Amino acid sequence: MADYDEIMNAEKVDTMKATDRKCPQCGATMDFDPKTGGLYCPYCGYHEEIKAENSQGESVASEQDFASAEHTGNCDWGVAQKTVTCKSCGAVSVYDSLTVANECPYCGSNQVMEANDVQTMAPNGVVLFKVTSAQAGEKFTNWIKHKWFAPRAAKQSAKAENFKGIYLPFWTFDADTVTEYTAEYGIDRTVGSGDKQRTVTDWHRTSGTHNEFIDDQLVAGTGDQNVTMLRKVEPFDTKDNKSYKPEYLAGFLAERYSIGLKDAWEKAKEFIKQRLRSAIESEVRSRHNADHVRSYNGSTTFSNITYKYLMLPVWMSAFKYNGKTYQFMVNGQSGKVGGDYPISPWRVALAILIAIVIIAVLYMLTSG
Repeated sequence: MADYDEIMNAEKVDTMKATDRKCPQCGATMDFDPKTGGLYCPYCGYHEEIKAENSQGESVASEQDFASAEHTGNCDWGVAQKTVTCKSCGAVSVYDSLTVANECPYCGSNQVMEANDVQTMAPNGVVLFKVTSAQAGEKFTNWIKHKWFAPRAAKQSAKAENFKGIYLPFWTFDADTVTEYTAEYGIDRTVGSGDKQRTVTDWHRTSGTHNEFIDDQLVAGTGDQNVTMLRKVEPFDTKDNKSYKPEYLAGFLAERYSIGLKDAWEKAKEFIKQRLRSAIESEVRSRHNADHVRSYNGSTTFSNITYKYLMLPVWMSAFKYNGKTYQFMVNGQSGKVGGDYPISPWRVALAILIAIVIIAVLYMLTSG
């Protein structure tokens, strides 16, 4: 039986070959191509299909049992920095410990963390880039043009530079939920007449049980990126994923998660409880034809919990205006843009003035 070092060395060679696939025409390192879903050579234009797992096509990421992971999974990514040696040219670089894929700055070789690294949990799925760098730039230009409060000069001069394609870590959770709840619902009625007419609310107590299956509750695994900005470029279609293969990360950066599985599940539970409260309050309104719901109190139990660790695609860039840098993101799957942009105080003041004028005109028309 082969010893551990032999197995790990074989895995590293396989990963290197898959990630640093050489162009058969010119010998350069090929990258993943969002347009075709295959590999391409940026130097001579050669394209190569990524082979399917089976005759039915690529498999998708499978759900993993959460209970087993709690006992056997290692959810810590280790030291703050790591040294990476380029397998192609031998250059040694120091990278942030959360980086799992990169491009050698010397020869362009793609560096990807070995998927079978026994010390860490590797992604089991990838949502592929479908938007190219050029398309992301077009999306940004259209986005900034439609920001009314942005100064005209900023719109004319803002150009995305140095687009960086990066796969960010996300967790998704599935679970069966049962929620026992109590609440009060209110029904409005009108009393009195004329000037003394008013609305009163009759309140009634209610309770019940709400059953709901939660499918793919998304939780960001990154602690370094701007989570608020990530929210602006969601949603991602997490069902449209592929089982992890290093070829998919070729030419892109990828960040290892800093929010582990257990911490992500705690965040997921809070998100899920908010979803369930909204669903239950809506259900109570509908069932009792109510106008209001208050005093909600719910207790939720979770079962059959599964998860996926997915890498989701984002284009990141920035532009400068008046000496300040504004960062933004583009969803690499859908092209949705989100980020920061300069605000013109004159445009804000004008908008407020217009609103005041409109309110004043409406008041005069209705009071007359």
